[in-house]
Amino acid sequence: MNNSVSNTARLLWAGLRALLVLTVVTGVVYPLVVTGITQAAFHSKANGSEVKADGKVVGSSLIGQSYNLPLKKGQETPAADLQWFQGRPANGLGSNSINTKYTLILSGATNLAADNKVLIQQVKDAKAAVVKDNSVPGYTVTPAQVPADAVTSSGSGLDPDISPVYAELQVHRVAAKNNLSVDQVEKLVKDHTDGRTLGFIGEPRVNVLELNIALKELIKGS
Repeated sequence: MNNSVSNTARLLWAGLRALLVLTVVTGVVYPLVVTGITQAAFHSKANGSEVKADGKVVGSSLIGQSYNLPLKKGQETPAADLQWFQGRPANGLGSNSINTKYTLILSGATNLAADNKVLIQQVKDAKAAVVKDNSVPGYTVTPAQVPADAVTSSGSGLDPDISPVYAELQVHRVAAKNNLSVDQVEKLVKDHTDGRTLGFIGEPRVNVLELNIALKELIKGS
């Protein structure tokens, strides 16, 4: 009887020691080592790929954000601030409406089929808005010029990038709104156009946040 109690106590103590050791190793030492390595080798990515402007974090290069005017009384959907380059539409989960606020609580694509009448109408309305917003004196946008990413969201609904075609489509409007020359804004777009990853993966793209930060600096210096 005494041997049985003694063996049980010994096994319990051994199990407790193993639990304590594993807790320290896997719950404290390992996370600290991994955190240290990521901070040293991948500091920017480990911290969410933060983008800074004027010494402050203004967003992430991985997440799109909206550039809208403040909501007016009684207004439900904010109007785009046409002084800035605009990103892709963002879809709000749980509804068929476009989430122009880029709310980060949920993300995802609409579950509407390509032949759904609601989706088709949304795309038509978005195309008409792109044509209207980007047509300025001396430069008229046609529906045929509007690329797909200007009227559709990405799979996440929070895509931070747009195609160079869509960025170039906005050049004349951005130049007119900010009293800049078209050449200045076109150069800005070219300087912030990234090619395919490793030369063959994905498509050329323009990060809207980084482009607008550069635009802000250009406006300050003009």
